[in-house]
Amino acid sequence: MSQQPASANSVVRLSVDCMGGDHGPSVTLPACKAFLAAHPQAELILVGRPEALVEAAGWARCRIVPATEVVEMDDAIEIALRKKKNSSLRIAVTQVKPDASGVSAAQACVSAGNTGALMAVSRYVLKTLDGISRPAIATVMPNQLDGYTTVLDLGANVDCTAEHLLQFAVMGSALVAAVEGKDNPSVGLLNIGEEAIKGSETIKQAGELLRAAAASGMINFQGNVEGNDIFKGTTDIVVCDGFVGNVALKTAEGLASMLSSFIRQEFTRNAYAKFAALIALPVLNHFKARVDHRRYNGAALLGLRGLVFKSHGSADAFAFEQALNRAYDAARNRLLDRVHDKILETFAAMPAVASPLESAAPDSVFSA
Repeated sequence: MSQQPASANSVVRLSVDCMGGDHGPSVTLPACKAFLAAHPQAELILVGRPEALVEAAGWARCRIVPATEVVEMDDAIEIALRKKKNSSLRIAVTQVKPDASGVSAAQACVSAGNTGALMAVSRYVLKTLDGISRPAIATVMPNQLDGYTTVLDLGANVDCTAEHLLQFAVMGSALVAAVEGKDNPSVGLLNIGEEAIKGSETIKQAGELLRAAAASGMINFQGNVEGNDIFKGTTDIVVCDGFVGNVALKTAEGLASMLSSFIRQEFTRNAYAKFAALIALPVLNHFKARVDHRRYNGAALLGLRGLVFKSHGSADAFAFEQALNRAYDAARNRLLDRVHDKILETFAAMPAVASPLESAAPDSVFSA
């Protein structure tokens, strides 16, 4: 691959769409400042309207790249692709594209902008890896083992074939191996039951492909899993189509918000409840932190010829910093090269799984 590997002491450079998301520079700039303070080996390319980035003009290890347009959260994909070619989103993604000599300005891009637009622009500018027809969105969810479960796809692809689901499993395995240091991460296929005979025809076919890949030693497939297995930590990775994955993600976020609200209410209900809540405060605070979706912000767009990470559009500075952290870890651990190598290894053993590239932009149900 064209990106240069990052050693433990080498500089990792990220490009940041500072104008994206619900809050723009009021969130992205404080997050970038905190990120730089915590990562002395990092550099940032801040992309946006110069007048909005004046605060960062004198920062060390930063370079500002001007953009005259902004992709709004409600902009259609066609507008982002065809009308706003000088948008902060597009220019930030372009920093990851290698030049004629094979070197890119940045090793990863982070944006909180419109997800459909980000995926479409990234796919258009960077293209997909050979053998991958549809990129996937992957992120982590907390589990009861005090760890994380990686779930993909989370909304880039509403309708998936069995081959797509195998490709997601391959890319997810490379992601977990690179970022979490697990050499042989386990994979589960999300279904309505553990039995191989359950599910739609696509899910059954995907199960067959995944079992064949496991028999060839390509992935560590453990079989079908159910929705609660995501939070049990039954497998390191859970694979599903984008419609189901997005519903699971938003349900988890809603549940976390409800639990946080419940904890706050316990301190105001009555004197006994206040006393009991104070006694349990350390446990409650630990639990609240564990389920705080801001800690898990930063979804990887896998399958592209460059690293792109999507922050939640409503992210605050703390959450956006987590997305920067994830992009940094991915670049430092050579995620792009490892995904590429894993794909080549798998498709060499199972050539029928490599799908032809599709010209249409991917569907997106992931909320912008």
